[in-house]
Amino acid sequence: MANPKAAEAAIMRSMLGRARGLGSAKSGTAHWWAQRVTAMALVLLSLWFIASALHLAGQPRAAVLTWAGGPVTATLLLALVVATFHHMQLGLQVVIEDYVHAERCRLASLLVMKAVVALLALAAVIAVLKLAFAG
Repeated sequence: MANPKAAEAAIMRSMLGRARGLGSAKSGTAHWWAQRVTAMALVLLSLWFIASALHLAGQPRAAVLTWAGGPVTATLLLALVVATFHHMQLGLQVVIEDYVHAERCRLASLLVMKAVVALLALAAVIAVLKLAFAG
């Protein structure tokens, strides 16, 4: 037979007490920080990229290849691509988790979204590498 004291304690436990240790609260802080860090990185990298694109406007293709072929430039372009797609994945994950209520549909949506984002990121990384090594 079950312990009557334990049953009594379970009845008296608050909603918060029952919810502790469950749900997304375990990883929510890390997700929140990742969104903020990628957003800050994107602000800085986007400003750099816009300034560079304005500077390169009207330049011949060879000048763009020379610019993209530099190790610092290629690294910053790759950082921009990685930060962009990671930030996009984090944001889409929140949208799916908030608005897709059926568990199976949510899991399928998350898997498809992450696969599509990974493929797009891979294509962008290959494009940057191809541009960097062409110069």
